[in-house]
Amino acid sequence: MKEIFLDLLIIFTAVVGVFLVKWISFKVIFQVVKLKSERFRLYLSRISSPLKLFVMLVTLRLSIHFTNINIPYKEQAYHIIKLIIIASLAWLVVRILGVVLKRLKSKYDVNVSDNLDARKNITYIEWTYQLSKVFIWVIAGASMLLTFPEVKNIGVTLFASAGIAGLVIGIAAQPLLSNLIAGIQIAITQPIRLDDVVVVEGEWGRIEGIGNTYVVVKIWDNRRLVLPISYFVQQPFQNWTRTTADIIGTVFLYVDYRFPIDELRGELDNILESTDLWDRVTKVIQVTESTEKSMQLRVLVSAPDSPSAWDLRCLVREKLIKFIQDKYPEYLPLARANISSSDILNGNM
Repeated sequence: MKEIFLDLLIIFTAVVGVFLVKWISFKVIFQVVKLKSERFRLYLSRISSPLKLFVMLVTLRLSIHFTNINIPYKEQAYHIIKLIIIASLAWLVVRILGVVLKRLKSKYDVNVSDNLDARKNITYIEWTYQLSKVFIWVIAGASMLLTFPEVKNIGVTLFASAGIAGLVIGIAAQPLLSNLIAGIQIAITQPIRLDDVVVVEGEWGRIEGIGNTYVVVKIWDNRRLVLPISYFVQQPFQNWTRTTADIIGTVFLYVDYRFPIDELRGELDNILESTDLWDRVTKVIQVTESTEKSMQLRVLVSAPDSPSAWDLRCLVREKLIKFIQDKYPEYLPLARANISSSDILNGNM
């Protein structure tokens, strides 16, 4: 009994000692880099928990091994510790990978007007992280299962019937596999990128997140539209920022045939010169349609990005309508009728 108590005391001392060394080391590191890099402290805090768990479990396992303690259910406890070590190691690797990729993402600024390259690289990084997480946890799960002798024996039986099992699993997992394959295809060809402006299912929004099997679109009113990633391979959609961030906005107006269009062009110049939303590239007013009642005027204006284009369209539409109301209200669309005096006398009105 005395030997068991001594072994337990050694194990406890070893675990607590390692924990204190780790705690003191991180405190020293945090103080050293405190004035140099707040971001580095944040990275260390991200890996602190899994590293702490991994080191303590490894210490516990080694202590049990070298003390050769004889306690009830020793093998079962030994096995459980091994399983948790594998899981904590996978957790640690995922966190380290996340820190590295987050560091890479911080080098790209998507808030600039021409952010095409930044969004392209961030999409690659995000997809790599998502796929790597799945791969790491699959490897960890397989490693944990292989610690059970029964699983090894089952593996031999499954290998003999791998053809039938593979066929059944393939049919059952077809939606999942199609999404994973679509994710790889999107990562390579990039029909969409993070922060792309798209129109899907009749909704206008931005690509907020790209997962392994789904895509999250943030709609203009802050709703989220979640779509399977295969949708963007199999279905048509609009991508307004596929090759460049700048975009041309369109405004339609309907006026009478007598309206002086040159006056409207001059007013458009005044509106655009007074706002920073216009990128000073495109400004056009054209008569694009004529009906028996009115003319259709199409106003084209360009902006550096999609949000600016939306605001610019609203501004131009509002200002031009106000200009017509104030200066030429008589040239708003009219309904004409040719009525003769005989029609009035006969009551045919």
